Amino acid sequence: MNKSLTLVAVTALVLALSFGFINPFSSFTTEKKAPIVATKTIAPEQEWVSLYESLKLDSLGLSSEAFHYAWYGFQQMKLEQPVIAIADFSQSSRNKRLYVIDLLKKELIYNTYVAHGMNSGQEFAQRFSNNDSSHQSSLGFYRTLGTYQGKHGLSLKLEGLEKGINDHVYSRAIVMHGADYVSESFIKQTGRLGRSQGCPAVSYADHKILINLLKGGAGLFLYSNNESYLKQSHLLAGIGQTDHRAEIASDLSHPYTSL
Repeated sequence: MNKSLTLVAVTALVLALSFGFINPFSSFTTEKKAPIVATKTIAPEQEWVSLYESLKLDSLGLSSEAFHYAWYGFQQMKLEQPVIAIADFSQSSRNKRLYVIDLLKKELIYNTYVAHGMNSGQEFAQRFSNNDSSHQSSLGFYRTLGTYQGKHGLSLKLEGLEKGINDHVYSRAIVMHGADYVSESFIKQTGRLGRSQGCPAVSYADHKILINLLKGGAGLFLYSNNESYLKQSHLLAGIGQTDHRAEIASDLSHPYTSL
């Protein structure tokens, strides 16, 4: 080969390498890097929205307001079990208004009927009390305790966690138990469920299942869109300005009778 042509070729190769037009290691590089993919994270204040939507609770009658309050309050509690139950007493007793949710698995594991106290109202619960012999339901957050065999069979003891609102439920013997007035046949006969002496009573068909799901340190929230309760609950005190109080203020008309 002509020396001048060789010199030109070598010079061109050196210039190509210098300016990066040729990668001398390209033939040895077989591994491809994965493309960078943006991951979507959920802000803590939006976790309840994601869970509410994924469980399709709106289609089952549980309002976003009720779930938001429940989710927030349960974050303030130290529960031994990752299971919570929400009794939405803003709904008719004709509805399946008790929702049991496994927070660890993010699953709705039970949805059924629950009764309110006889002096709280007829089809709808409108009055609530912490007083002995009131025969009214007590709103707020509860921790479940142990079980016992009572006049209604297997029953679940409850501890009210909100002073002045539901902290007398243990001394009032307010428990979860089965009742024959909690059934679809009772609703067909009377247009509503029967009522308890203040206990969140459930059907005999459901009571053993529910009690075994909830016993030993799970959470229970008895909710109603009651302005006095929402203002006085210490567990809801820090819920902030993104809650639903302004949206539902016009519906909050029933005083909390024990305060």
